[in-house]
Formats: sequence, C-alpha cells, structure tokens
Amino acid sequence: MHETAEVDGQGHRLGVRVYYEDTDFSGFVYHASYLRFLERGRTELLRELAGDQSDLHRDARGLVFVVRRMSLDFIRPARMDDLLTVVTRTRALRGASMHLTQDVRRGDAVLVSADVTVACVRDGRAVRLPDALRRRLAPGEAA
Repeated sequence: MHETAEVDGQGHRLGVRVYYEDTDFSGFVYHASYLRFLERGRTELLRELAGDQSDLHRDARGLVFVVRRMSLDFIRPARMDDLLTVVTRTRALRGASMHLTQDVRRGDAVLVSADVTVACVRDGRAVRLPDALRRRLAPGEAA
C-alpha cells in the first residue's frame, strides 16, 4: 500500500492506495480489507505518538494493544486504484482502554465508519494506559 501520514485538526490521517489484492471478484474493496486499512491507521497513530509499537512493547514490559470491540458501518464501496484516507480520532480514554472513531474516506465522502475500543494489556490482563501516551491521545490533543 502506498501510505502517507499526517496529523491535522481533524485527526490522524493515513493515505492508502487500493490495490488489486484489496478487491474481490466484483472489483470493489473486499469488506475485510477495510479492517487492514483501519488497523494501519491505528498503528500509525500510535507510531506518531509513541514510536514503534515494538519499542513500546519492550520499554513498557510487554504492553500490547488489543481490539476489544469494533462496530463498522459500510456506506459506499471503494475500487481498485482509489486513493483513500483513514482518519483516526480519540473519542474517549478510560483507565485501560481507548475509544477511537475511524473513517475511511475517498475525498470528502465517508465510505466506512468505525467505532473501536482498544484495550491496553500486559500478560493477558488489562493495565492502565501509560500516562505519557494518555496525555498524547487525549481528545483534542493528538487526533
């Protein structure tokens, strides 16, 4: 995927190009491909705020992020060669979780909208988000 990332007043933005491998036999983006686009948006948001997840995992003694819940609304299809933008915003932070909203857009048109709850976990147990990351993720701060 051709990817570019930036943060602006509307949230973290990641540009992705749709390739043949992202589509189904009809030529439209296969529904599961949107999950990969959304995952990349969340990963790049964390990279922007905290560096590589592998470094965060090592430095925070095994800290990982897992998707706890995800709700998707498929509004319009995308096709091969479309240039899409994944917009990720923090909606709320709780002790060990973050609630994010994400849109996959083509220009100004929202194609897929997602509400995602991500839990912070170490050794299989929920743990509080690190304070430094919490400050950067705060709604209105980062994205």
